[in-house]
Amino acid sequence: MLQVTPVRAFADNYIWLIHSPRDAARVVAVDPGDAKPVERALASRNLTLAGLLITHHHGDHVGGVDELLQNRRGIPIYGPASETIPGNPQRLREGDHALFPELGLAFEVLDVPGHTAGHIAYVGHGAVFCGDTLFSAGCGRLFEGTAEQMHHSLSKLAALPAETLVYCAHEYTLSNLKFGQAVEPDNQTAASYLARCRELRARDEATIPSDIRQERNVNPFLRCDDKTVKQAAEAYAGRRLPSQPEVFAVIRQWKDSFR
Repeated sequence: MLQVTPVRAFADNYIWLIHSPRDAARVVAVDPGDAKPVERALASRNLTLAGLLITHHHGDHVGGVDELLQNRRGIPIYGPASETIPGNPQRLREGDHALFPELGLAFEVLDVPGHTAGHIAYVGHGAVFCGDTLFSAGCGRLFEGTAEQMHHSLSKLAALPAETLVYCAHEYTLSNLKFGQAVEPDNQTAASYLARCRELRARDEATIPSDIRQERNVNPFLRCDDKTVKQAAEAYAGRRLPSQPEVFAVIRQWKDSFR
């Protein structure tokens, strides 16, 4: 199993350190929005930064790139082909691969627009690093893409093997599950997951990673084909919603104003 260490940043970000299967002291950082906590984690654990993966251009995902590269100009950095990313990354789009041969790491790229226009995700070694597209029990806001694009992106992620671990970039699980209860009040799997996540957060532990199986069962944004989710969305919208993208659009709008 892939060894991944979380590094906390800002209020609720996770920067992921992916350990090389060949040498666990060498790591690849995912979405380093702040260099300082990464540097502290490297020093305290005696780790060496050997590469960077970037999912999208937002500052809380790329803000630490230049500082991390100051004395590490030779390390590989990968990012989305259609977004402006610091550090002059190798530009990737769906079907490309982020390769770290010396580390024994390789990831396939998926285009997952919606949160941003060029957002990508990295899939490999039984895991997906999905930035702000898919959260546990939720999904990212639509800042640059359309609801139809995001629904399609989430459908790609939902189609990954059920055991795929989901490494998203924010600790939003409790608030997402609270919204999920409003959409599906009788979802007992989600209720059990909420109880477990509350225990984790009470101990200041991460709820991430989730996995695709869990998300298919508890995440309303992946369940737009479910009768209960559709009925809840139609009740909120006050009209029929013939297609899954329309159901998704209403649920996303509902979540944006949910308190």
